[in-house]
Amino acid sequence: MASGAGIVGRRSVTVSSSRDLVSVLEPAARRHRVLVVEDEQAVAEGLRLLLEQEYAVEVASGGRQALDKLLTQGPFDAVLCDLMMPGMSGIELFDAVKAAAPGTEERLVFMTGGAFTPEAEAFLDEVANPRVEKPFDFASVDRLLRRAAAGAERR
Repeated sequence: MASGAGIVGRRSVTVSSSRDLVSVLEPAARRHRVLVVEDEQAVAEGLRLLLEQEYAVEVASGGRQALDKLLTQGPFDAVLCDLMMPGMSGIELFDAVKAAAPGTEERLVFMTGGAFTPEAEAFLDEVANPRVEKPFDFASVDRLLRRAAAGAERR
């Protein structure tokens, strides 16, 4: 890309690289940070590729890795979390986050595959967190992530 000068909005800018142009043209608001927690690698990678067009995306392959990222690399504006995972489930992640960083658990958006244990059904009945059923469409996920991120901004 060639260097150049121009006017963006009402301010004059000098652009020397495509990175500079992107930073000038992007809205002043930062991109929302989203953590995808999914144990199926193909699903996690698909979600990352889909979401990174609109969000700054990190991926965790399970609940324990997600908890570590939430506590050490946060804050995340929204967390798209599989409910049923081996090791630490989404339910256990919710409880651990609530204990370690109260308020952060409200940013979790649960993905469900429809196969519920009685524990999972009771959990989903108790919490107010949004959920999306697999298979899902991008518009539904995007709407729920934006809602979770907006709630994080209000706090």
